[in-house]
Amino acid sequence: MISSDEFERIVVEAIDALPADFRDKLDNVDVTVEPWPDAHTLRRAGVQRPSDLLGFYQGVPQTRRTHRYGLVLPDKITLYRGPIMMRCRTDSDVQRMVEHVLRHEIAHHFGIDDDHLRHIGAY
Repeated sequence: MISSDEFERIVVEAIDALPADFRDKLDNVDVTVEPWPDAHTLRRAGVQRPSDLLGFYQGVPQTRRTHRYGLVLPDKITLYRGPIMMRCRTDSDVQRMVEHVLRHEIAHHFGIDDDHLRHIGAY
């Protein structure tokens, strides 16, 4: 069983492992870890069971930002430890899943929606 601290270390390592081009282009976004999604987030994501939501992006995708974008709170990418851990048997599984979910949510930050992610085989 991976502790909360260890899980957060895995998330930091996954961010650090991103290609520099992607890391450098992340703009006004925070990555956080929470144990489980709350009811409000589940509704926003259109998900019924908390175990089905691994991560969630909240914010203004870069492709929708205009010259009026400024003085706003950072976008937020949240990874949910409980649902991710439920799907993994080994520490290596957790690391791969965290990397996958993080990249998926970063794609939303860059303006790529779920339909396009399915189309390019990212699911």
